[in-house]
Amino acid sequence: MTDAVQDDVFSDDIIVPATDGFALGATLFLPRTVKRRHAVLINSATAVPRLFYRGFASYLARQGCAVLAYDYRGIGGSRLKSKTDPARAQSLRGFDTSMTDWAAKDVTGAVTWMRQRYSSLPLLYVGHSFGGQALGLLPNNTEVSRALFVSAQAAYWKLMPAPERYRVYLFMNFLGVPAARLLGYLPGRMMLGQDLPKGVFLEWTRWVMNERYLLGDPTLAALANFPNYRGALRALCFTDDTWAPRPSVELLCSGFTSTTPEIVSIAPADAGVKKIGHMGFFRSEHRDTLWAAAADWLGVIE
Repeated sequence: MTDAVQDDVFSDDIIVPATDGFALGATLFLPRTVKRRHAVLINSATAVPRLFYRGFASYLARQGCAVLAYDYRGIGGSRLKSKTDPARAQSLRGFDTSMTDWAAKDVTGAVTWMRQRYSSLPLLYVGHSFGGQALGLLPNNTEVSRALFVSAQAAYWKLMPAPERYRVYLFMNFLGVPAARLLGYLPGRMMLGQDLPKGVFLEWTRWVMNERYLLGDPTLAALANFPNYRGALRALCFTDDTWAPRPSVELLCSGFTSTTPEIVSIAPADAGVKKIGHMGFFRSEHRDTLWAAAADWLGVIE
């Protein structure tokens, strides 16, 4: 366990247990000078390590939030270490997990941990891309009072604009799938920067090829949890995001039938920048614009 002090925010690298006991690498961000009024769980996009969200997590902590960011199994700090060289990550070849597991075991476990540790505080949920998709699959999503989605979508390939849709289709089916099956995992250098477990990539590809994405997966029993979420939901989509255009965000939100999702489209010019895309919301340059608006909607700014 390591800790660090960042101005008025204290951060601590910890281990959070998934529902099956798997050790998830996580970082807890706590305010040092203001009272804790909210608990926030940040849920990552596919293959994006938790450190990517450090700036936004620290920003929320300064507003009086206890914030947890964590890695799904097989990613970042939740990847097993080599038995012969503990300083190196173990190969993902043969590592058995899926996106369904990420939601059912990892995200569900993180929600449980936050509710147990901060039971007196309202739990807020920030979901980036897959992190937003996962909310509907959680058996304990009723523990969340407000959810902010950032570029979270039902990523059917035909809903992406050209030429991105064709690039995604060709890559996934003719490069990614063969490579994952041959190697036993998808090397991060092929697309995403982080290696992906084989089962994660194959399930993801199957959903991307389905016109309703995960909502159209007849094997996904956890879809029954979507209507259980009744909290507030705001979904942010960005006009230059080729992976999560508004129609795909609307499709994902259609699964939440017991609440009325608010979908907000944002152009880069609205934030005074030239580009936001799928990842740009979390850049610190948006502290006084996108971040402030998000924190205000979450109710953490007094």
